[in-house]
Amino acid sequence: MEASTALRLLPWLSAEGKPCFLAPGDGTGFVSRLADETEARQLAEGLDILRSARRVLDDAVSPNAEVRYTAIRLTECLADVLRVAESRGRRLPGADDGRAPAVDDVSR
Repeated sequence: MEASTALRLLPWLSAEGKPCFLAPGDGTGFVSRLADETEARQLAEGLDILRSARRVLDDAVSPNAEVRYTAIRLTECLADVLRVAESRGRRLPGADDGRAPAVDDVSR
């Protein structure tokens, strides 16, 4: 399947926790724009969490609960960023869908 005709992996999961896909189009439809905005927000949030995590981890006396919360948030953001990368990679010309495991295939 060509990258231009491949289904787009959306940056959210269904209510059942399964990946959501969008049939290809010109990229200007409502769902495409919503997905683009969601990806941008996820990437920005990941950067914010990374900055916060660095502050927490640089403080040798950070409480364990704060370090744990930071690790949880980093894990959530990493999953989001990996989904964005997978989605964008699938849409590259000549992309091979079988090169890397999907985000959902990684154990939690």
